[in-house]
Amino acid sequence: MQKTQVWDGFIRFFHWSMVALIALLYYSAENSLMELHFVAGFSLFSLLVTRIIWGVIGSDTAKLSALIHSPKQTFAAIKGASQDAPGHNAAGSYMVIAFLILLLTQAITGLMTTDDIMYDGPLVAMVSSDLSTLASSLHRQMFDFILIAIALHICAIVVYKLKGKALVPPMITGKTSESYPQSVKMKSGWIGFVIFAVLLAVLLTTWGAESVQTLLG
Repeated sequence: MQKTQVWDGFIRFFHWSMVALIALLYYSAENSLMELHFVAGFSLFSLLVTRIIWGVIGSDTAKLSALIHSPKQTFAAIKGASQDAPGHNAAGSYMVIAFLILLLTQAITGLMTTDDIMYDGPLVAMVSSDLSTLASSLHRQMFDFILIAIALHICAIVVYKLKGKALVPPMITGKTSESYPQSVKMKSGWIGFVIFAVLLAVLLTTWGAESVQTLLG
């Protein structure tokens, strides 16, 4: 059976990198490994910014415009109606939007967070004390909402699996056995990788050089 390409290489890299980075950020924060936490945070921020850029210039299924659906389409997706376009269905699209907002908020507030003892985010000196205090509070509380979103995402994967639709394999291989009436214009994931690498290099050079040096010993 011929399979349809639905996810490009960068989107798959983005998805699984998010999984690894969220786990690493949680582990490093819980164990006070702040240099590792900073580097992972810069990596997360670079990846999120790249995802937004890729949402403008990337493959059809990666476009941010492909994530916008009407309430009617969303309710139909929740009820299990089949979709006539590849990529995330309407309900899944809004979950992606929620993840992007939550993670961007987490990353940006992290840049302004301070523990008032040893560690300051790179933007702490550039913002007011009140804003830094607010950002620090949000940064600590936001992870609970991220965990809730992750739990909902996993539940959705399980429900779809029970209904006979596997969501994980296409995010690994990039392909699905489902057919659609419209073709998908794909872009090379290497473009996204290059953008991510440049952004990360800039952030690490500008803000994270000391953390990298500490980790490398």
